[in-house]
Amino acid sequence: MIVHVGVAVLIGLVILWLGIKALRVASAGGRVPERAEVEDVDDLDVYFVCANCGTEFRVTRLGEVQVPRHCGEKMEVVRRPRGAGADPSLS
Repeated sequence: MIVHVGVAVLIGLVILWLGIKALRVASAGGRVPERAEVEDVDDLDVYFVCANCGTEFRVTRLGEVQVPRHCGEKMEVVRRPRGAGADPSLS
């Protein structure tokens, strides 16, 4: 009786392990995603600006592009001419 329970648990663990492996392969397509190199964009004067409240984030290094959210909405990407910088009234 104990041997039957042990074999059943072992078979269950093998089925679970195979299921997890199959899901990982199916979800990743069987390949490892490539990591983008981090790029220095400090000289481009790119900002993320919140359309609701006006909060600004200056982008200095760029890896995988993911636009951040602020006030529950995606921020807008704004490129300004060199030297314009952030809002001068805040200085």
